[in-house]
Amino acid sequence: SPPPATAALAYDLVIFDLDGTLVDSFPFFARSHNRLATRFGFRPLDAAQIQDLRGRPAREIIQATGLPLWKLPQVVTAFRRLVSAEGHEIARFAGVDAALAALTQSGARLGLVSSNSAENCRRLLGEENWSRMAHVACGSSLFGKHRHLTHVLREARVPASRAIYVGDQMEDAQVARAVHAGGVDVVV
Repeated sequence: SPPPATAALAYDLVIFDLDGTLVDSFPFFARSHNRLATRFGFRPLDAAQIQDLRGRPAREIIQATGLPLWKLPQVVTAFRRLVSAEGHEIARFAGVDAALAALTQSGARLGLVSSNSAENCRRLLGEENWSRMAHVACGSSLFGKHRHLTHVLREARVPASRAIYVGDQMEDAQVARAVHAGGVDVVV
């Protein structure tokens, strides 16, 4: 049940990452990796190597696979298309629906910053959760989330001390720190 109306919220804006935070897309990534490696000419990985890379920064994964940075936009686009065409088994983590509903009921505004496409985000979140997102910035490059995060914070017009960014990787914390260095505070 939501907190009493007299309880003060710690944050007015809760901004989420999607993949690995709200939805469990890693198994789909693991199954898709070698298809993309064959298509784009970078190093395929066995199941143990893929599992070892779980949670590692994107730059480490790129280095481990030998993916040239100039091919990265093509690979990301192809992965988004695979998610759209074949990612129907990607599910929200248990408790996500209830947590987003409780946050909304408590008066917090929700936001989403994702490198995934808006169409994929909407489908993976479901219509009810998507409608809870007051501020959305999707389709960012893997290394461009800080611009999208800054945009969401400015669009929301929430004091920096009243916002939090929730992600699943150290890169999310680095993005938050980069935004902080740009004059916007984000708590991770």
